[in-house]
Amino acid sequence: MTEVSDREPPRRRVPGPAKPARSGGAQRRQGPGARPARRPAPPRPAARIIRLGSPRPRLRMVGLALTLVLSAFVVRLLQVQAVDASTYAAKAEKNRYVGYTLAAERGGITDRNGVALATSVDAYDITADPTLFSREQLKIDDGPEQAAALLAPILGQEQETIVRKLRPENKNSRYTLLARRQTPQVWKQIKDLKNALATKAEKDKSTVNVLAGVLSVASSKRVYPNGDLAAGILGWVNADGKGGGGIEQQLNKELSGKDGEIRYAQSGGRQVPTVSATETPAVPGSDVELTIDRDIQWAAQNAISEQVKKSRADRGYVIVQDARTGQVLAMANSPGFDPNDLAEASGENMGNAAVQDAFEPGSTAKVMSMAAVLEEGVATPGTHVVVPNRLHRGDRLFKDDIDHETWYLTLNGVLAKSSNIGTILATGQLGRTQPQANRVLYDYLRKFGLGSYTGLGFPGETPGILAAPDKWSTSQQYTIPFGQGVSINAMQAASVYSTIANGGVRVEPSLVRGTKGPDGQFTPAPAPKKTRVISAKTAKTLAQMLESVVDDREGTGTKARIPGYRVAGKTGTANRVDPATGKYRGYTSSFAGFAPADKPRVTVYCAIQNATAGNYFGGQICGPIYKQVMEFALKTLQIPPTGARPAKLPVAYN
Repeated sequence: MTEVSDREPPRRRVPGPAKPARSGGAQRRQGPGARPARRPAPPRPAARIIRLGSPRPRLRMVGLALTLVLSAFVVRLLQVQAVDASTYAAKAEKNRYVGYTLAAERGGITDRNGVALATSVDAYDITADPTLFSREQLKIDDGPEQAAALLAPILGQEQETIVRKLRPENKNSRYTLLARRQTPQVWKQIKDLKNALATKAEKDKSTVNVLAGVLSVASSKRVYPNGDLAAGILGWVNADGKGGGGIEQQLNKELSGKDGEIRYAQSGGRQVPTVSATETPAVPGSDVELTIDRDIQWAAQNAISEQVKKSRADRGYVIVQDARTGQVLAMANSPGFDPNDLAEASGENMGNAAVQDAFEPGSTAKVMSMAAVLEEGVATPGTHVVVPNRLHRGDRLFKDDIDHETWYLTLNGVLAKSSNIGTILATGQLGRTQPQANRVLYDYLRKFGLGSYTGLGFPGETPGILAAPDKWSTSQQYTIPFGQGVSINAMQAASVYSTIANGGVRVEPSLVRGTKGPDGQFTPAPAPKKTRVISAKTAKTLAQMLESVVDDREGTGTKARIPGYRVAGKTGTANRVDPATGKYRGYTSSFAGFAPADKPRVTVYCAIQNATAGNYFGGQICGPIYKQVMEFALKTLQIPPTGARPAKLPVAYN
């Protein structure tokens, strides 16, 4: 057994790296007591040396990139703030500021006594900002559809129409007009609904105020207090706020005034109160005072409407004129229309037929033929005229409206009995030959205003048709003297009789007395043109001859008599040209005259087209209208009877 020693064991030697064997020497054999042989250590790899690259190239690249980026920003900044500053400022201004037109208040139209015939009341144009209905603004896709569903029943429009306006083709459009000239009640209904949605949206975040972009602009609406009274004269105002007919169109510039403009900053469809607004005030239009007397207009319109209905006629017109001044006191048409409700109006009735219809006047035109005969001195009221039952002239055989034996009439009797044959014979004396006579008659017809505009300047007025005498056909040479083969309008016919009543001086008819501007200053209308047509002596003689038509028991106008007054007048019954076919069909029935005959003040002309029920003779259906309207006008104007006795010119001779 080996004894264990208490001594510390000897330190063991750590072998070092093996030494290389000596060359040529043999390895030692290891025995029990020999040291173990050393193993050769594996060769240690050589250590890598890491060298850091130079940062300068990278820094140069980063710096160059930053320089390019900053340069681009600087260039863009210079472009925005220096080169294109005004352009971007304008865009910002456009998006921020909203401009609206301030419609000028349209001037009113009154009668000669200041009674309102057309006026304007407060109204609103309903508008919208389409950008406020986009998905970006409302956070929903069907904002326009929801808004349209709420607005359609209030505005009376189709829902699809409103949707198209709220989704305009121009996506940047900030303004669209939904409805013009709505009453304050309509806008209040929309505003209340809009406020209710806004209140609900504040409480419930899921609710969207789809009407936030609906706005209003103060405007005005045209109103005609008397309905259809004088509608043919007044006309109407169209959807664009411009006159569409009548005086509204003729004097649109004076009535319209000048629109203004307002611009203000907005946000979310509301005006920003802290930013000042710029406003150019609107200048109101001028008021127009007509020559019309409302009461006389009413009497004329009522009388013609009843007779047209009773006679089942196509239409009729009555004109009342001041014989001394040419001012039109009434111009009535039937059927008419109500300018307050154009949707129910017929297009055929929306004009002023009294100046727009051209028709053959018939026997009421004989007064011009007689004027030419008297003025030329070829006959007097007492000249004898033998009137046969038939008269052959040119290519026709002429007759009077009734068959009769040979009449032995005076020239006054020819007019009183309205003889076509007698008129042909009388006018044939105007020249040595028929062409010469034609030329003389033509000159007088032109002086009386035929073939020319009346001077009213009314929209759509016709000058009538009067061919030059060398263009007259064989039959026209003999029909024109008694009112066939020539066309006039009702205003021209009334003017002929006013010329005689005014002592032979034609005064251009007028409908406007003057205008009153926004400053309250009244500007009278220009004085009408005056032309002497015949002498005062001839005019007085004609007035006496026209009295025979009404006063003499053989006259054709006895139904026009007015107790206490001397009345001058003439009947007319003409073949009527149908405007649809251009052929003769039916009759034009008429009556024209003035009173008092010896001191004329008022002229009345009446015509009815194509009466199909009852009598169609002018003296029978228009004579009573003349009497009714003339009586009313004389009383309204407080014109007393003269008290003088009529001349009682002879109608026949023995």
